[in-house]
Amino acid sequence: MTLSGHILTPTGFVRGTLGHRNGRIAHLAGTPVEEAAARADVNTPLLLPGFIDLHVHGGGGADTMDAGSAAATIARRHARHGSTALLATTMTAPLADIEAALHALAPAIARRQRGAARLLGVHLEGPYISPDKLGAQPAFARPPALHEIAALHAIAPIRLVTLAPEVSGMLALIPALVGLGMRVQIGHTGASYEQAVAAMAQGASGYTHLFNAMSALHHRAPGAVGAAMAHAQHAELIPDLLHVHPGAIRAALRAIPGLFCVTDATAAAGMPDGDYRLGRQTVTKCLGGVRLADGTLAGSTLTMDQALRNLVAIGLPLAEASARCSGHAARYLGLADRGVLAVGASADVLVLRADTLQLQQVFVEGEAIDLADAG
Repeated sequence: MTLSGHILTPTGFVRGTLGHRNGRIAHLAGTPVEEAAARADVNTPLLLPGFIDLHVHGGGGADTMDAGSAAATIARRHARHGSTALLATTMTAPLADIEAALHALAPAIARRQRGAARLLGVHLEGPYISPDKLGAQPAFARPPALHEIAALHAIAPIRLVTLAPEVSGMLALIPALVGLGMRVQIGHTGASYEQAVAAMAQGASGYTHLFNAMSALHHRAPGAVGAAMAHAQHAELIPDLLHVHPGAIRAALRAIPGLFCVTDATAAAGMPDGDYRLGRQTVTKCLGGVRLADGTLAGSTLTMDQALRNLVAIGLPLAEASARCSGHAARYLGLADRGVLAVGASADVLVLRADTLQLQQVFVEGEAIDLADAG
């Protein structure tokens, strides 16, 4: 199949054609064009790499901690919003609940369902976090144990782990997790600047929803945020413009080269206002956000297509916004064939209107996704 438009390649936009076959990009050719000209040509669509979301709790009314068809529901809902690959993210919970969730996720990770995003694996967000920085996580934080994480990894592949480095035993655990092929992120933490830097020296390579549920930046106590801004190459951030002020987003973008966007989406994503589940908790979607009964932000309703539009709205060039929603996350996970439009790469392609950046078509590994009822 061949698509035509202004195509975002690794070297910039070209006006030309992209052909895909057997789930891979087989042909890409065109003439270079400036981004401003591509955006101004409202009669020619934009072609961008599919979004990659490394922090997804749910969507379409389903939660990753549910059993049954929850994983398929989540992957289908987010595919309709341009996420072609994602990590299913767990909640802090009793170990038996996490095991049950991973048993349900494993088949969906092993085989992508038609009409759905590719599940790349699991983001284990807790239970190895600080009980003092739970955010919207339930109070089931527990001390670290390598054998527990290895046993969970044997059920379903864990690609990313969030932990709090100040908790006793966490620093010593990091090299072993890295050795198992996992990325370790600092999050839900009250770590000092020095503790966060020590965790990075041990192999931690990112930060979970930067600014949220972590020790803040103060000029005499820089905290985890200060460590990230001073030293990190990668961090995730929720650009729904509720979790982080646009000014803080722009500061982080200047400081962290590989900063990438995530949704932290809950079951409420793509759904009407009302009550939903987030692990064992009930959360309420209202006024564009998701909150616990006490008003605490509890994940989001964000989808990655809106994340892209939000970044552009606060002043990012489209090419950079695309990289923050796709390519940087792919490189962080070591995925050379995703998050990029190039010959040989996975045919994960988005077709958007040039003026509104609304999705017109989504292709996951070459499969056209039905965008009806995108929510």
